[in-house]
Amino acid sequence: MTTPPSVPRPRPPRLAFLTVPLLIDLFYNALSLLTLPFSGEALNRVLAELNTATGQPSISLTSGQLTTVLWTAFFLTAALILLLYFTRRAVLEGRSWGWVASIVIAVFSLLIFPVGTLLGIVMLLGAFDRDVRAYLRR
Repeated sequence: MTTPPSVPRPRPPRLAFLTVPLLIDLFYNALSLLTLPFSGEALNRVLAELNTATGQPSISLTSGQLTTVLWTAFFLTAALILLLYFTRRAVLEGRSWGWVASIVIAVFSLLIFPVGTLLGIVMLLGAFDRDVRAYLRR
């Protein structure tokens, strides 16, 4: 005796308030990961401009320090991309942990002014929608 396949529940319309900002964040971070190897010289230029603007003595990163900073940024960005991907997938599948992770991502996105703030607000509106919460209670 086989069990009939489960009937998929219809997705609520405001679920897109979560999935679209997560997808935008995913693409943005993937693009920043691709440009990361070319950021070394730019980082030293920014440090030089900051030193000039504040009147502090000149500071620049050595080759080893620059490599460490770029590899650290690479791993952190890659971890963020994985978090965004699996959170979006969990939301689409209706898993409850996706709701919690979406709220955490939305709150942290509020700190990234102006685009991140807008995406964070949209995500919070979608996360606390009654139909979305019901969909994500599995």
